[in-house]
Amino acid sequence: MLTIGLVYDRKDDYLAMGFTSEQVAEFDTIETLDGIAESLTRLGCLVERIGHGRQLAARLVAGERWDLVFSIAEGVAGRSREAQVPALCELYDQAYAFSDPLTMAVTLDKAVAKRIVRDAGIATAPFVVLETGKEALAGWTHYPAFVKPLAEGTGKGCERASMVRNVRGLRTAARNLVQRFGQPALVEAYLPGREFTVGIVGNGAGAWVIGVMEIILNTNAEQGVYSFTNKKESERRVTYRRADDGEARSAADCALRAYRALGCRDAARIDLRSDAAGAPVFLEANPIAGLCPGYSDLPMLAEQNGFSYDDLLGMIVTAAAERQGLRFNRADLLQAIA
Repeated sequence: MLTIGLVYDRKDDYLAMGFTSEQVAEFDTIETLDGIAESLTRLGCLVERIGHGRQLAARLVAGERWDLVFSIAEGVAGRSREAQVPALCELYDQAYAFSDPLTMAVTLDKAVAKRIVRDAGIATAPFVVLETGKEALAGWTHYPAFVKPLAEGTGKGCERASMVRNVRGLRTAARNLVQRFGQPALVEAYLPGREFTVGIVGNGAGAWVIGVMEIILNTNAEQGVYSFTNKKESERRVTYRRADDGEARSAADCALRAYRALGCRDAARIDLRSDAAGAPVFLEANPIAGLCPGYSDLPMLAEQNGFSYDDLLGMIVTAAAERQGLRFNRADLLQAIA
């Protein structure tokens, strides 16, 4: 039986500390934590809820260990905040699931991730990073453009005002985001085609695509962008559809190559959008993909492709355990998710 330490940032805890709803948008609800813990228990694991990164640190210092730390903690501050828990685990020789600190940091900084996948020959839209929004833009000719925070997730800062059609609008949007989020703004050439998210599990050459899901905005949604508001009200604003046509398969291939180029481990979700010619283009990687049962994109696309929530969690744990040579009864685990 694997002992698993569950690490997380619980939304209600931070709201009680005075954080705003936007600041805690990426953090998890008790429903998500219950779903993960109950699934891992059904899979035959012994789950202990640890809490956030500082609580994990105190327990590691005290000498406590688990077979595996399963962390969905996003961290609070800094562009390397998602790397904090994995770095802490490595410091104390604690085995853990999901990507290592370098990949966590690289993927949160969307410009760094785009440079890596671009150098690996994977298509990504033209982009520029604006530290203040006042930089010279004489060489930027890609309109319409889309402006978003450099290192946020869950659609934070992605809104109707993010779509700009001229330099004046671009500067205004960039300055507003820099001031609001305290970080640079990423400007990308807008991609007008279909939007996909791709779920991947496994490691290295053994990593594989479990499914592709198309994100379709309903008529009552903010159009042209999978925005923070659209995500928050996705039940009525968004249609999620399994995709398996030629364009979707191209997206899957692009996503798998990006997953490997970025060094993702165990599981991740890769987001893409197609250009005007219907060619999928890399947007970003999510090495801590949401795992809320029945709500988050990765569990939804897994279910669309015949994998239950327990199947998904079982595949992640199997990948993490095998990668680190952990001894556990793999036959029992696979029987549990059969």
